[in-house]
This record gives sequence, structure tokens and C-alpha cells, in this order.
Amino acid sequence: MLKNRVFVALALVAALLCFAAVPCFAAKAEVTIKVGYILPETQSDHIIMRDVFKKDVESKSGGRIKVELYPNAQLGGDRELIESVQLGTIQMAIPATSALAGFEKRFQVFDLPFLFKSKKAAYKALDGELGKKIDALLPPLRMVNLGYGENGYRHVTNNRGPVTKPADLKGLKLRTMENPMHIAFFKLLGANPTPMNFGELYTALQQKTVDGEENPISLVYTSKFYEVQKFYSLTGHVYSATMLLTNKAFFEKLPKDLQKVVADAARRYVTEQRKLSDKQEQKFLADLKKAGMQINDLTPEQKAAFVKVTQPVYDQFKDQLGADLVEAAKKVANEK
Repeated sequence: MLKNRVFVALALVAALLCFAAVPCFAAKAEVTIKVGYILPETQSDHIIMRDVFKKDVESKSGGRIKVELYPNAQLGGDRELIESVQLGTIQMAIPATSALAGFEKRFQVFDLPFLFKSKKAAYKALDGELGKKIDALLPPLRMVNLGYGENGYRHVTNNRGPVTKPADLKGLKLRTMENPMHIAFFKLLGANPTPMNFGELYTALQQKTVDGEENPISLVYTSKFYEVQKFYSLTGHVYSATMLLTNKAFFEKLPKDLQKVVADAARRYVTEQRKLSDKQEQKFLADLKKAGMQINDLTPEQKAAFVKVTQPVYDQFKDQLGADLVEAAKKVANEK
């Protein structure tokens, strides 16, 4: 009898502690969200995924959702990750918007060269009318976008020399994404664009399969391209965003309260990731210099020469993109 009373008392204490704790986790999660991305653990996407999104979702769902993170292209490159989200073999991915061009050509609107003159202009476009128009293209592809993160402006690295004018790119075998618009404008600049999976890039640079590549500061640093590339020219030819993609059927099958938990965590992820990305960009650029890379920024006059050469891309892709998307982008493109 005494043992039974002690057991009951302990059970009551445990229950009270559970109600007092925030949150009180279930013994086993009802739902697992696998999130894949090509970015390393030191990059802002992973840090905010781990410290904000994962924590928010797991705590605010009361342990009903478990979040598993797969950085470093463990589950494949951007294209493979997008396909996996489509198929529902993983629930979420964080690909660059440029990578979605292979699934729907209109995603290339973000890759119009020298479109966004500032990050503020890019945020306004992504979070506003243009972003909504692009989001509407995803449900037919069995996906939903929960928010736009930041990769940053893309710049050119190589081992031949500084890039300050279009002629400096002539004949340069440059790794690009599998994106027709990137390929088109680098051809106009005289380079030899070579599409390649990101996971293969470091080795390709090391073995001189390609002469150079183009990526934002954070990726150049965290991927240690400074070990195999000498010159980094801040061309800023494309502002690169990411998408927090989820499988449409998966998201819609979640109970409404869990949908809200995931959507709220995604919004906080976007806000915090952009902040950290901006901070990391400044630090990483200084670290690249310390690591021995020669960094050269372009003057407004030098950049104007690149803008002039790549302008034909706007007309070349206008029919594919649709005039409405191009105009929606141009509305905020010049905001500073």
C-alpha cells in the first residue's frame, strides 16, 4: 500500500513538473522534418537553422515535431535537394533561387544581371509583389516557399588576375550554376561558362579543371576556395537569394497549429539569417584577405562597363520570363 502511495505521489510530482516546464515534450515526435542544404556548418543558414528554426519548431510544437539538419550537401546538390522535396523524400531544403531555373524558367528573373542595386531593394522585391508572383509558381511543382534567405551578391574568383573589365574574363573557364541566364551573360562577357555541381567545385578548382568560379563571399570563405583561388573580384553581378522550400503535400497535411509553428519559425529564420549573413559577409571578406586572397572592388565606372555588356540578356529572356515579372523586378531594382 505504501509503495502504491509513493508511486502515485511521484507521478503527481512528475505531472506538475511537466506542466510547469516550457515545453513539456512528448515521448516521441509525431513528425520529422529533414532539412537539406549544400551549405557548411559555419555558414549563416546552418547556424540559424540550428539555433532558431530547429529550436522554435521543436519547442513550440511541444516536441511533436523533430527537425533533422543535413548540411554540406550530404543529401545532394541543389538540384537533387529540390527533386527530393518534390518527391517528399525530404520535407525541406534551402536551395539558391537560381537552381530552380531548371524546374521553371521564370525563376531566372532573380538572375537578371545587376538587377538589384542594394540589399534593401532585393528584400523589398523578395518580400513583396515579385516574391509573391514567384511563390505562385511553386504549388504546381508540388512545393511551397516559406521564405527567402540570403546568399549575398555573387562575385568572381580565379587564378589568372583581377577582373576589372569584361575583357579580363575572356576565355576564362568559369564554373557556373546550371542556369541558362548565368551561362548567357557570362558568354556575353567573353568567359567560357561551365555548369557544375557545387559539391564538385573545390576539387575542380584544385585540379584546374576550371579556372575560376563565382559565388557570394560567405560561400567562398566557408568552402575554403581561398586555398585554391588567388583573386576575388567584387563584381556583384547577381544578388543571390535562397528559398526555404517544403513539400506541399507534407505541409498541408500538418495540423493547422503545427503549420503555424513551422511558418512562424520560417519567418524568424529569414529575419535572423539575413542579419547574420550580413555580419558574416564583412568578417569573411576580412578573413579572405588575411588568408592571402587579393580582393579588388569595382568602381562605379568599371561596373557600368559590365552592366552595358550584359544588357542584351534582358531582351533575350524577356519572353521566357514574362513582361510582368520583369516589370515587377524593375519597380524596386533601383532603390538604394
